[in-house]
Amino acid sequence: MGADVYVTARTMPDGYEHPDRSIEADLLTVEGTNAVGARIAGAGGTLDILVHVVGGASTPSGGFAAITDDQWLTELNLNLRGAVRLDRALLPAMIGSGSGVVLHFTSIQRELPQYDASLAYAAAKAALRTYSKGLANELAPRGVRVNAVSPGGIETEAYERFVDRIAEGNGLTREAAKQTIYDSLGGVPLGRFANTGDTRIWSGSWSRTAPRQS
Repeated sequence: MGADVYVTARTMPDGYEHPDRSIEADLLTVEGTNAVGARIAGAGGTLDILVHVVGGASTPSGGFAAITDDQWLTELNLNLRGAVRLDRALLPAMIGSGSGVVLHFTSIQRELPQYDASLAYAAAKAALRTYSKGLANELAPRGVRVNAVSPGGIETEAYERFVDRIAEGNGLTREAAKQTIYDSLGGVPLGRFANTGDTRIWSGSWSRTAPRQS
């Protein structure tokens, strides 16, 4: 649609079709975040939309007692502080232009935490939502909109690894492990999480009401 889209990750996928728009950087470090900021600034113009999707859980099964201090710091660094750093690097230019959109991806676990192997992740995502709300209140009068998107369960490779940790840590089959996850969320009526191949068709009329900021 004519947009110049840049992506960032620690490594660029083999055969990526737009290598000139790929920024190899680790957003868990100050140096990596600064590298992204410098690259975007060097590209000229003003950033219109910032989408932050970095996140994940790696703590072992076993509930709160199994999470070490280092693991808490890892989850907070990955799921909260990375977004804070990137915002600090890129938002000043958006504020200066008086327009822009920021999207932070949190999780349904911000309200419905799965305690067995992702409590630190859930807490970090809840913190990201609170941070997003505060940022939205601060920047809306200056022309920058901030929203937090909280996806439900999606069957990805990371999710399958999460199921494996639940199963191995509790001596369960994978299907039983999945059921414990569904139960922790109050049930999943479909009987499974969505997958990346699902298509959702929405119908209805447009609303004149402005979307509520997170």
